[in-house]
Amino acid sequence: MSETLKTAELDVLKTAEAWAREGRALALATVVETWGSAPRPTGSHLVIDAEGRFEGSVSGGCVEGAVVTEALDIIQSGIPKTLQFGVADETAWKVGLACGGRISVYVEPLGG
Repeated sequence: MSETLKTAELDVLKTAEAWAREGRALALATVVETWGSAPRPTGSHLVIDAEGRFEGSVSGGCVEGAVVTEALDIIQSGIPKTLQFGVADETAWKVGLACGGRISVYVEPLGG
């Protein structure tokens, strides 16, 4: 992992820590597995608060929007969930997963 990527991921975790200290209800999404071509590597994070504000990235495109939507439900329920995203080659570019890539994202509630 490059130094720039490591710093970006640490910044997301620092944001999560700061938001939790403010008493915000949060969810943390983490890329836990990738197959084929994926826009973000394993270990990438996205922090989401109950207002729908977020920082970081787990994929981009439609996948990121779906993760934020699921995270809002997870903040409400308090129940973590693993999300799977994969697409066929012909639709890959439309949802942000090039060359038929697949990713697994673990979303867990934090703070609150």
